[in-house]
Amino acid sequence: MSLIPAGTEVPFTVTFLEMTARPDWPAPRLPDHIRLERAIDPPVWYFLALYDAVGRDYEWQDRFEQAERDPAGLQAFVRDPDVVIWTAMGHGWPQGFFVLDGRQAGVCDLAYFGLVPRAVGGGWGRALLETAVQTGWAREGVDRMTVNTCTFDHPRALALYQKLGFTPIAREARRRVLVHDRDTSRLP
Repeated sequence: MSLIPAGTEVPFTVTFLEMTARPDWPAPRLPDHIRLERAIDPPVWYFLALYDAVGRDYEWQDRFEQAERDPAGLQAFVRDPDVVIWTAMGHGWPQGFFVLDGRQAGVCDLAYFGLVPRAVGGGWGRALLETAVQTGWAREGVDRMTVNTCTFDHPRALALYQKLGFTPIAREARRRVLVHDRDTSRLP
């Protein structure tokens, strides 16, 4: 076990990527037990529950910090009609989600994407990501899709985004104080 205790300040790198042409790969097929559910006018707690379930192991904390500092801003983000939350439901419970943010003209940002730990390794994460990308490109007026990932995220995230056609356009070095103990042996 390789444990970095909560309270430790650690460096990480954020990579910003973009896709400037609609992909031409065929429509992905999600497993039969998975259905996508669009959240209509969702409460903030629903978004934060998905965000935590997927992002806890990857040190996703920004939205919890926003909930403390600017709850009205977080609510405005979650309930904005140009921000759409899609939940991958399977066997009666959320197994992953993605959020498409279309608030900037011509751009669809894949703001969040991931699977809950129990669903990782099931062989359908790529199909969900392809579904997210195609859903983003299907929005009217999209000229470009964007996404960012960081070295806290799943170690294969950056390579998968690139395989699907996203190109890195910038990198940024940052530091963060860990909120949770980080057990790097739990990450694939």
